[in-house]
Amino acid sequence: MLLQDYLKKLKPMPDKDADEIASFFKQETIKKGELIIKEGKTSKKSYFLQIGIIRCFIFDLNGNEVTTRFYSAPDFLNDYLSFFKQEPSEENYEALTDCNVWSINHKNVQFCFHNISEFREWGRMLLTLNYVKMHKHMISFHKYSAQQRYENLLKSHPEIIQKIPLKIIASYLGITKFSLSRIRKKIT
Repeated sequence: MLLQDYLKKLKPMPDKDADEIASFFKQETIKKGELIIKEGKTSKKSYFLQIGIIRCFIFDLNGNEVTTRFYSAPDFLNDYLSFFKQEPSEENYEALTDCNVWSINHKNVQFCFHNISEFREWGRMLLTLNYVKMHKHMISFHKYSAQQRYENLLKSHPEIIQKIPLKIIASYLGITKFSLSRIRKKIT
């Protein structure tokens, strides 16, 4: 999906406005395993993920990686708190596949927010949708079983199930990879 199409899908706008907003973005390639945002570093860019899968993860008290979020193309990603407050991030953002992204730096985002009304409205919609995704994921840990969480992920993002190692998926679901293996056997 093209950046302009993604902008218009989230918030309908004239083609000229989508083209103007897209002109502030630069295309980049991110290699599998590369960290685009690192814990302790301030996020300098926001990204439109055109191709690929990226995850957010933290280290728990025992030093284990815990996946907190997946981004699968097409999607928009950033550590919004770090980016907008220009504070160090508490998470790591890692490419799980080779990725094509369009990036925009902090200065250009601020310019767009102050000068392009369609960007402001689009940004509000994007922040709202991201909040909803995070909120639903948090609630799922209390409302659904591990099997139901897996089935929901399978239904909504089959590409993650197909391309990402079980250990990473299990950490996102809050279970061990052995429990995930049992769930997968039970379903098939």
